[in-house]
Amino acid sequence: MTSIGIMQGRLLPPVNNAIQAFPEKGWQKEFALAREIGLDCIEFVFDGDDYASHPLMKKEGLREIQRLVRENNVGVLSVCGDYFMTHPLHRGFLKEKKERVKTAQELIRNCATIGVGNIIIPCVDISRLQNDAEIKEFKKRLRECLPVAEDCRINLALETDLGPEVFAALVRDIDNEFLKINYDTGNSASLGYNPTVEFESYGRWITDVHIKDRRYGGTTVPLGDGDVDFPQVFSLLQQMNYNGIFILQTARKQAGRELETIKGYLDFIGKYLL
Repeated sequence: MTSIGIMQGRLLPPVNNAIQAFPEKGWQKEFALAREIGLDCIEFVFDGDDYASHPLMKKEGLREIQRLVRENNVGVLSVCGDYFMTHPLHRGFLKEKKERVKTAQELIRNCATIGVGNIIIPCVDISRLQNDAEIKEFKKRLRECLPVAEDCRINLALETDLGPEVFAALVRDIDNEFLKINYDTGNSASLGYNPTVEFESYGRWITDVHIKDRRYGGTTVPLGDGDVDFPQVFSLLQQMNYNGIFILQTARKQAGRELETIKGYLDFIGKYLL
């Protein structure tokens, strides 16, 4: 059975006017808000230069997450590793890359203690894989992280802007059962990719779906205002018997009316999940 969740922070006021960031002040409140509107889970955001103080990296933080999960019956099944956008595994000096691998390994081990099943590694925008050399380096660093993922039974789900065939080749070449794919509906529409071609190329590896809308070549917009063909995408997911996670990574609207915004988005996607 699929789970429907929210990207961390979307039920709270934005941090420094950013569409997505770890809400350091008051992140605990989001569990009760998610429960109130019937969400199953929250996808945590792991980001920032001060990542070492993130609750996912501290024992007391992990214990607090476990308590909130129990009290609200809202899980943390996935983590969006935005840290790896500003600190990419495939770029920088050797010492930096090794430190980032260590951070990834620690994050995987910690996430295993709270029931996380997927950690998303984004290679988009500033961390996009720009050439064959970067893809080769990225695969090398992933191979250093995957043994820990195997031990912890956690998927590393890649999010990239690579074309479907190239993306599939990357995953196929590494050939590890814990290397998966995060499918972002909005990003694919913005890039002009054909969902049928995408699903034929790598659908069997999709384990986490980010729901958002974007215009072709444009930024995130409210669901229904962009170029995502939601009937097609959900039909393809149904055909492949997808039973992973759906995470609302949707556009923000009026500050202070976050719950109302997300309720509207839940109504929007509800007709496709019947």
